[in-house]
Amino acid sequence: MELDEAIEGSRLALSRALTLVENGLSFSTEEDGMVIGVTGAPGVGKSCLVDRIATSLAKDGIKVAILAVDPSSPVSGGALLGDRIRMQSADVDDLIYMRSLATRGESGAVPSVIGNMTNLLKECGWKHIIVETVGSGQAEFKIAAVADTILLVEAPGRGDSIQAEKAGIIELVDLIAVNKSDLPQAEAAASDIEQALSAGSKDIPVMLVSAQTGDGVSELVQKILETEGQSMTRPKWREKLNSEWMRQLNSHPDLESMLDGLEEGSLNLDEAINNLRR
Repeated sequence: MELDEAIEGSRLALSRALTLVENGLSFSTEEDGMVIGVTGAPGVGKSCLVDRIATSLAKDGIKVAILAVDPSSPVSGGALLGDRIRMQSADVDDLIYMRSLATRGESGAVPSVIGNMTNLLKECGWKHIIVETVGSGQAEFKIAAVADTILLVEAPGRGDSIQAEKAGIIELVDLIAVNKSDLPQAEAAASDIEQALSAGSKDIPVMLVSAQTGDGVSELVQKILETEGQSMTRPKWREKLNSEWMRQLNSHPDLESMLDGLEEGSLNLDEAINNLRR
């Protein structure tokens, strides 16, 4: 019932259906769609830029859903909802739907339920979905398990950050946006990033944008849309395979009994792995 009403356009039903998925309901779909992952360190302006991107898409008549991952509150376990506060246009336009969700103590910046939630959104007609992650780092690799296109947001004053990221998330990204282009150091920051990338085998566009003024946003959106339907790279397939492997492991009916055996000493690790492979 909830799904039927959500497909018909009820936002209340969609919210309820997404809550069911967030609480563990598995959902698959054969509907096509584009999932755009937006990642980057805290403070680079990801949320404000996502707001601008969504508004630009909506102005062109494109429906866009936003899944904004917030850190969990240590008290309630829920999302702190900081992203919703910073996204001024979210849920105002009929073509934009926004949902905050908590990491719920998961070690990664991309909760494992995201894939099922994007499937539900596609089923309900939201063909362009933006997933904004908590922050950059090793945990950010999980965004590749659900995103078709990955946008890394940088900002002036980050020093040698791109060098540290080059061997990590950088091999997965498709675009880099240097936000806060209204600042005097922005062009130098973009130049430094391009120079750091020059030795790599992958050609990654670096674009200057300003979430505050809107400069460069339409060009960035066009570049994002141009990546739709592109073939998946080997590193992305690796992350998708790893994610699916972990999903199957965590949903294995014998997982708890294998953990009991390991804890009690009646099984060693090799025996437990072989049992879970059956």
